[in-house]
Amino acid sequence: MAEIDSLKKEFEELKNQDQIKINKDLTTEINNIQKTYKQSISVYEDLTDLKAISKDTKKLDDLYALAISILANRDYSQATDKLNELAKNIADEKAKVTVASAPATANVPQNNTPPGSGYSRQTVNSDTGSFVVSIVAADLGSTKVIVDTASDSDCSNNCPVLPLATYVSRSGAFAGVNGTYFCPAEYPSCAGKTGTFDLLVMNKNKTYFNSGNNVYSNNPIVVFQSGSMRFIGSGSGWGRDTGVDGVLMNYPLLVNGGNVSFGGDDDPKKGSKGNRSFVANKGSIGYIGVVHSATVAEAARVLKTMGMENALNLDDGGSTALWSGGYKVGPGRNLPNVILFVKK
Repeated sequence: MAEIDSLKKEFEELKNQDQIKINKDLTTEINNIQKTYKQSISVYEDLTDLKAISKDTKKLDDLYALAISILANRDYSQATDKLNELAKNIADEKAKVTVASAPATANVPQNNTPPGSGYSRQTVNSDTGSFVVSIVAADLGSTKVIVDTASDSDCSNNCPVLPLATYVSRSGAFAGVNGTYFCPAEYPSCAGKTGTFDLLVMNKNKTYFNSGNNVYSNNPIVVFQSGSMRFIGSGSGWGRDTGVDGVLMNYPLLVNGGNVSFGGDDDPKKGSKGNRSFVANKGSIGYIGVVHSATVAEAARVLKTMGMENALNLDDGGSTALWSGGYKVGPGRNLPNVILFVKK
């Protein structure tokens, strides 16, 4: 009888519980977990990028461990505060290291005119400041521009990557630069899709990559064809022509028709100082290179100052690499695709 009374009491208590409130509280907690978890992954990946250029990250590592410990105790508000603090500290340290490691403008000759051929490192005085640019020029009449890929066809996970130097060697190129954004193996958010790049590419073997998921893409592309580079503002306007030498999609388009086409957005990565790889043209001369210690918007203004007619931003950060008779920038991490200059 006592047991029945006890069960009855428990049942009455359950009936009196506010299930709607319980569900709302549970939903709130799940949302807090998801939001803070995503933030912790983003901060970890920023910290990973910093480690590629700085060995002095112990204090930041300790702060990250503290934030995760607080998160484990379900104090989402304090964990968020710590992660925000850490994100700012990482950005500040990255900016400091980037500026310190960039070639000093005082030690690099000033010249706003790009080279007519070959490699140059020069200081460009733009309306947004002075920046060092490492750049390779090639006459498109005597140079074939190709895209080389580590994979032979579409790949969804654990995709192959290679150093830029390997691509240069196996294709007999005289210069090269890193290609599209991709998912590095060291990023937790890339688990299950490491080495993949979701952007449209046609490699030197006339194989198109990621064709199906870029039918309606608004990302810009550059088309490499005999004697010229063609920059198209939206990839959805491009068919799957294999009569050209190469195709590569990335973003943003920096310069279009001689005018700056990117002035900045709300992406903090584009707005931070870093080495910014690019591919560009000025008439029948093609260019690949890196604007040092610049935001993406600053890189666009620098390239306009140099008189580029068109320019497309490429991957950056730990992926940045430029080759011309040896590494001029990098080597950086191994890459799934690159742009190469090859003598015809």
